[in-house]
Amino acid sequence: MKEVEVKARASLEDVRRKLSKLGARRIRVEVQEDLYFSHPCRDFAESDEALRLRVVGGEVELTYKGPREPGRVKSRVEVTVRLDDLERALAILSYLGFKELATVKKLREVYVLNDVEVCLDRVEGLGEFVEVESRGASSRELVELLEELGAGELVAETYLELVLRRSSTPPNS
Repeated sequence: MKEVEVKARASLEDVRRKLSKLGARRIRVEVQEDLYFSHPCRDFAESDEALRLRVVGGEVELTYKGPREPGRVKSRVEVTVRLDDLERALAILSYLGFKELATVKKLREVYVLNDVEVCLDRVEGLGEFVEVESRGASSRELVELLEELGAGELVAETYLELVLRRSSTPPNS
């Protein structure tokens, strides 16, 4: 249940072309709405954890993300459970004192290339990104794949961190 991924800014059009040349297979396109919550008793920003409800086409998942391990590749414990009722999940979280912190909306295209999942994300308010994730490839191999796909700068922050930073930046900054 460990997530290992690398993310970079990228032109999705260019990455799509390179994925096609490499023989990647597109497996789905989906709109994801991720609702992140703050804990009533501890600061997830300080503990580097996250609690997220993800909604995709009426399906709901609750995910806990543990602290990231040091390094340029994001690696952390991730535990997910599927739920069948968004409103009841929101009610339970509210009764327990969790507050909605932020929402991240994205259009995600998911490709498979060998044993690597490649996600092309258009994130509302943030732009275009490519994420690569694998249980079998090394960190170095993931970074090399991003380079081969023509991705730009690596992004260490999560989408949540980017959204929160953007929302706290005054206009005209």
